[in-house]
Amino acid sequence: MLLWLIVIAAAPFTYAQKVKVGYDKGTDFSKYKTYTWAKPETPVTRPLLYQTVVGTIDQELQAKGLERTEKDGDLTLISAGGMEYGSDLPTGSPILPVYGGPPPDMNATMWTGANTSSAALGPIVAKGTLILEFVDRSYNKVVWSGVVTRTFDPEQKDKGLVLAQNAVAKLLKGFPPRHSSK
Repeated sequence: MLLWLIVIAAAPFTYAQKVKVGYDKGTDFSKYKTYTWAKPETPVTRPLLYQTVVGTIDQELQAKGLERTEKDGDLTLISAGGMEYGSDLPTGSPILPVYGGPPPDMNATMWTGANTSSAALGPIVAKGTLILEFVDRSYNKVVWSGVVTRTFDPEQKDKGLVLAQNAVAKLLKGFPPRHSSK
């Protein structure tokens, strides 16, 4: 019985990573040797996480034989993503709107009455999403696209960075596709 409780409690974090990948089946990915990062349109709000993700992507692509260039790469890499915070309630559908910012602080020494914060409803979880698109620069056409979502515990920042690295590695496992045309 205790073993089943441990498995059930760990399930949200064990299966909390999802990857979806798509690509242009007519593209010969072997012709791509370099890539350039597209400049982010908005300022980076989590520099350590951003640095970790970009560094992991660069390492994964370098291991696949691609070289990063500052300008005019064969591929332009466009990334987007973010974090969403909410309560990890075991329900079939959400009963409360998801709060889009970091969990609010509450001064427990000033609080009286029932604690109705989301922390009382269940543990706060962060859901991170990363979207990557590889654009063939010469044709200005998306040739590969992938999305990974991962649940994090916001209290364990160091573990969260490792989970982010693992999510990026899993996402890029599908790049380049094995069945690309040649």
